[in-house]
Order: sequence, then C-alpha cells, then structure tokens
Amino acid sequence: MPDLLARSFLFRVSLSASDGTASGSLTDGAFAECTGLDIEMDVGEYVEGGRNNGVLQRAGRAKVSRIILRRGMLYPSDGSVNPELWRWLQDVLDGVRPIRRYDGTISILDETRRTIATWTFTRGLPAKLVGPQLNAKTGEVVIEELQIAHEGLRLKVA
Repeated sequence: MPDLLARSFLFRVSLSASDGTASGSLTDGAFAECTGLDIEMDVGEYVEGGRNNGVLQRAGRAKVSRIILRRGMLYPSDGSVNPELWRWLQDVLDGVRPIRRYDGTISILDETRRTIATWTFTRGLPAKLVGPQLNAKTGEVVIEELQIAHEGLRLKVA
C-alpha cells in the first residue's frame, strides 16, 4: 500500500458566489500559496477575590486571519494577464453595488488527489491586492497576492 501523506503543495482553492451578490466562481483556483488558515480567541482574565493561586480564564470573541493567496499573474499557456482579482477589488473601490462576495474552500489533497480536509470561509471581500515585485536582477516569475477578509472559518475532515 502506498504511503498517503498530506503534502503542503497538494491543495485546491475555489471561490464561489455567496448571497447572490455575484454569479459563478472567481478565478481558476491555480494558486501557488495559501496562508491565513487560523483562528485566535480573545481570552479574558477574571480575578476572583480570595483566589490567590491563579486567575480564571474566560472565552471571548474569535478573530480570524485574512486568507492570503499568491499566484502567478500570467496565464502559462499564452502569457496573458489574468485580471479577475484586480477587477473584483476595483469594482468594490468604484462603488459597484451590490458588492460581490465570495465563499471559499481550501482543500488539502493526498497523493491520489483525494480530499483529506477542507477549510471553508464565508462572505469574503478583497481586503488587499499586491502586484508583482519587479526587479530586473532576479528574473523571478511575477506573483500577485490577494488578501481576503471574511466572516468565519471552519474545518471539515473527510
């Protein structure tokens, strides 16, 4: 039996319309990097009178990080620019209403391309878009970065 391990380079990203604010999906999902799959909870300390050996900890609100996606800016087949992400942010900045929101899924795949785990986020908005870092000395591929603010992150294990 083959050794089936989750590898950090085997993942799939999809962004689909939420709440009827947009139609269809956004992008082909060909991202080279994905970060921001984390949640942090505020923890409040409660000092109880007469309890000198410690402080009680109380659960607070959750804070989700932005999903950060990086990909090559050009289509490999013909070298043309893929403007979808830039158009999404520009529409928000230009006041196009309703604002298009996208739900997203990030799936980890095993070596047979079977889904092992999936994170989902809801009602994503483009928070930041970074163009390529241009430097004639390096000869690197032009990469763009999209940061998505969202309203919740969930993990589902297959």
